[in-house]
Amino acid sequence: MYPVLLKAPLKDYIWGGQRLKNEYGFETDLEKVSEAWVLSCHKDGECVIENGELSGKTLTEALKIWGDAAIGERAAKFPYFPLLIKLIDACDRLSLQVHPDDEYAMRVEGEFGKTEMWYVVDCDEGASLIYGLTKRIDKAEFERRIRDNTIEEVCNFVPVKKGDVFFIPAGTLHAIGKGILIAEVQQNSNTTYRVSDYGRLGADGKPRALHIDKAVDVTKTEPPTMPYGAVGNILTYGDSEVRLLAECPLFTAEALNLSGEFTIQSDGFVSAVVLSGEAAASWVGGSVEMKKGSSLFIPAGVKTVLSGRAEVLLSRV
Repeated sequence: MYPVLLKAPLKDYIWGGQRLKNEYGFETDLEKVSEAWVLSCHKDGECVIENGELSGKTLTEALKIWGDAAIGERAAKFPYFPLLIKLIDACDRLSLQVHPDDEYAMRVEGEFGKTEMWYVVDCDEGASLIYGLTKRIDKAEFERRIRDNTIEEVCNFVPVKKGDVFFIPAGTLHAIGKGILIAEVQQNSNTTYRVSDYGRLGADGKPRALHIDKAVDVTKTEPPTMPYGAVGNILTYGDSEVRLLAECPLFTAEALNLSGEFTIQSDGFVSAVVLSGEAAASWVGGSVEMKKGSSLFIPAGVKTVLSGRAEVLLSRV
């Protein structure tokens, strides 16, 4: 086993922009890039390995070859590869949406639900997003407001700045706002219930489908309870700093401000995504250069040294 550099599948949803192509160097013929799935074993978009003897294989194929030893005991307890990590460029605002929990999603959709975390990598001045509601309402009022287009009157609009963090448990109403670039760590699921799309038309010229009944079923119609914004304890390791972004039974995410060298060796896999700057990763038998947008999957137990000056998103189970 060895650390593998991943090529991300790209998505071109209507609200996307140019930053992932122009600033992060993702090569594509797509007119716009909304999302780069920088760690994915999902059927809707698989990462492909770019280095070493497994070059050209998907990460899923590599993990079948390596077995559970590559992901570690905690991740192996899940019946599926547990994480999906994205870079999201919201040139326009995303739909108002919600994700179901595991029980509902498995029963209704046949896949697991989605709890996720947002880390604001960058944003325009004055940008904001929706995170939950401003007050508790009942399900009847929630449904009425969706249908009569007054739901935004009770949405919690939050001004954002670079470095803000939002932990979004399944059932939390949310929407990324215009002019925000986000790193998202989430359960490996692509189930989304659209509550409102502001009357916007899709690429086919027709209104995009809403999922009102399912959204009413799963949404927690109340204000958020988790702290958000400039949260997260910071620990110092030599000249580098590590900020805890999220920690829950599903995943842990940290922002590494790399300056010099930082050693990673874990009993579970680690995802390392470069958000800014440049770094090198080295291990016994190999090394790779990493730039803005690079994604490295580090198998469990493989000692890897990151070096350089960069901001790196570290995620694990």
